[in-house]
Amino acid sequence: MLSTTNQNFTIARVDAWAYRFPIDNPVKTSFGKMFDRPAVFVRIEDADGCFGFGEIFANWPSAAAEHRVNLVKQDLQDLLIGHRFASPSMLFSTLTYQTHTKVIQSGEWGPFRQVIAGLDTAAWDLVSRRQGLPLRQVLQDNAASSVPVYASGIHIGDAENLIDQCRAEHFKQFKFKVGFDLENDAKVLNIIAQQLSNTEELSADANQAWTVEQAITFVQKTEAVNLRWLEEPLAADAPEHAWEQLFANSSVPLAAGENIAGHRNFLSAIHGNALSVIQPDVVKWGGVSGCFEVARATLAAGKRYCPHFLGGGIGLLASANLLAATGGDGVLEVDVNPNPLRDSFRQADLQFLDGTWQLPDAPGLGVRQIPKEIEPWVTLNCTIF
Repeated sequence: MLSTTNQNFTIARVDAWAYRFPIDNPVKTSFGKMFDRPAVFVRIEDADGCFGFGEIFANWPSAAAEHRVNLVKQDLQDLLIGHRFASPSMLFSTLTYQTHTKVIQSGEWGPFRQVIAGLDTAAWDLVSRRQGLPLRQVLQDNAASSVPVYASGIHIGDAENLIDQCRAEHFKQFKFKVGFDLENDAKVLNIIAQQLSNTEELSADANQAWTVEQAITFVQKTEAVNLRWLEEPLAADAPEHAWEQLFANSSVPLAAGENIAGHRNFLSAIHGNALSVIQPDVVKWGGVSGCFEVARATLAAGKRYCPHFLGGGIGLLASANLLAATGGDGVLEVDVNPNPLRDSFRQADLQFLDGTWQLPDAPGLGVRQIPKEIEPWVTLNCTIF
């Protein structure tokens, strides 16, 4: 049952930080490489001194992180400071409405959606902290205390080396990035599948790399792998008939959602035939308000909700709380590439044991402050009040 107790707040201060952690080995996708690990964290504080943290999407384009901080400072300041909101959901809907003309004028649908998503999460963290409850229990009073996890971000070229590392970290499910060389991708997946134990599972993410015909070929060549799902085999904006054609010719459940935005578009995806796994991203659109609605609608339609995430520690905590509150048979995505902007937020005693993550019992998301060890990687910050 969603708690509506004491959700109003007046924003008195907002802080935002852009970070970039340098990496030796780029994170490779079918459409590009990440040469550092960026993140944007935001903190809001109300008139009584209570605070909450959120995260804003910053992976793409390469200059995204600093741009999002500037949007907070220059375009949303007047819509935030001194304004009273009846709830985090009201903040989400109000800011979406108030920025609509700016979005049209600039054509920057994504950046504004992402900033609002981060502010929405921060607002939910604030009201949960004020109630003295973990976010998941504010969303659902009988929420689970742990969630199943899977290892993500594994480039198919590094698969055989990284899978043992992931096993050592207690993962039992693995998702590989494909979409580079169809023949080789399929060959490697077949080899790995033969080495799995009875308790281990694979899925694959093509990052929108293929045509319908190529995707069908991949499905045929990996039929013996028994993939748990195939993620974004087609462009997210591919025509509905293309997704339907692939669905009709695929024995593998299809997944997407990180590049879907808006309640109407999500409902269309949920109630369509093509997708079996729905994957909204809390830092890209919707924040907690939008993604929790999508998650509940997904389960009501008999489909699987698996939150997408490939960013910093605050967004990962928000994703975990959403999954714990929603329930179902979904799994939390955990990127296994090096990233202290993610790992520094995870308490040392809260490890991924036996394929699950025991979540912190602290109020809100459990984040008291930005970890000091990541301060060297700040590239831009702002404070408005």
